[in-house]
Amino acid sequence: MLESGTTRRMGSIGRYIFRTTLSAFLVILVSLTAVIWVTQALHDIDLVTSQGQSILVFVGITGLIIPLLILVIAPIALLIAIAHVLNKMSTDSEIIVMNAAGMSPWLLFRAFLSVAVVVSILVTAISAYFAPKGLRMLRDWLTEVSADVVTNLVQPGRFVNVENGVTMRIRERRSNGQLAGIFLDDQRDPAQRVTMVADVGDLLDNANGTFLVLQKGMLQRFEAKERDPTMVVFDRYAFDLSHVVPGSQATKYSIRERYLWQLLFPDPKDPLYVEQPNQFRAELHDRLIAPIYPLAFAVIAFAYLGAPRTNRQSRTVSMLAAIGGVTLLRFTGFVSTVFGATQPWMLSLQYVALALAFGGGLYVIRRGLILEPPAFIENWLAALTERVVRRVTTQ
Repeated sequence: MLESGTTRRMGSIGRYIFRTTLSAFLVILVSLTAVIWVTQALHDIDLVTSQGQSILVFVGITGLIIPLLILVIAPIALLIAIAHVLNKMSTDSEIIVMNAAGMSPWLLFRAFLSVAVVVSILVTAISAYFAPKGLRMLRDWLTEVSADVVTNLVQPGRFVNVENGVTMRIRERRSNGQLAGIFLDDQRDPAQRVTMVADVGDLLDNANGTFLVLQKGMLQRFEAKERDPTMVVFDRYAFDLSHVVPGSQATKYSIRERYLWQLLFPDPKDPLYVEQPNQFRAELHDRLIAPIYPLAFAVIAFAYLGAPRTNRQSRTVSMLAAIGGVTLLRFTGFVSTVFGATQPWMLSLQYVALALAFGGGLYVIRRGLILEPPAFIENWLAALTERVVRRVTTQ
């Protein structure tokens, strides 16, 4: 009966830790993602200001990068959540009480590991499907926006660079979609410059491409070797916009825009795979290892912060050590992926680093060890902190 009651209490404590940590993780994840999304979205604000898009289109397009942001931020948010919960439990002496009641660090760690498994499943789904899907939709949407030259690029009364070397201006856009008062300057060819003005124009899209059909206008051609321009009056002139409209071409997705199964089983005839097989391999290993990082971060965080400490034992240095360990682990994975594209053997470094992190962390947790720096380092940090505080208060 006593053992059954103890087990139920431990189960209740585990559920409490799970709920608290998961709630903290979600709050941190949403907050960090929102902040970083806003900073990234500001880079594309010209989509509204210069291309005439609505705010809904702007939010929709920039929102497609959110899965990719979550993929990067989720392990970091988990680390912060675990550190926050452990620090709160230590401040409230809950860890010491649990340890005195006979609850081993391993049982306490299982609650945090459960949250890490949930985050790992989330990262797996995003890495395999949602992040590539978002990037694909972003590319398709931006292509569609760029393709709609008349509606979204050419604004009445403004000179707009349709593409490099081509400038266009219209006086007005009529209710039937026809353009009026058109000015078009083409400087793509260094040997000649072509300037056209027309009363009206219509956008024509057919099997041969996309054309701006100008009516009742004049063309002026400046040859580089000629002093005087050539003037041509026309009733109807078709200006080719096919090269400006990327939507008329087949979309080619990059390696980061491929789904996980497309990296596992690439098409041998895929031109990008034939050209960059090592890049496919490096991206595949990066996707496969991404769900393991939340588990590794949980192990490192608990190994440094999960052991019971008295009030005299500072947790600041342990917190910094946990952050340093996580940073080193993630940096090793980044370097392994980058250099593994040219040196395949480098891809094994991230697996070695993860194995060391899991092995060392689980050993510390299992034995209930307290990872602390040497006393002279703590004394030096305490003296440094006191000196800084004294100097700040005296100013």
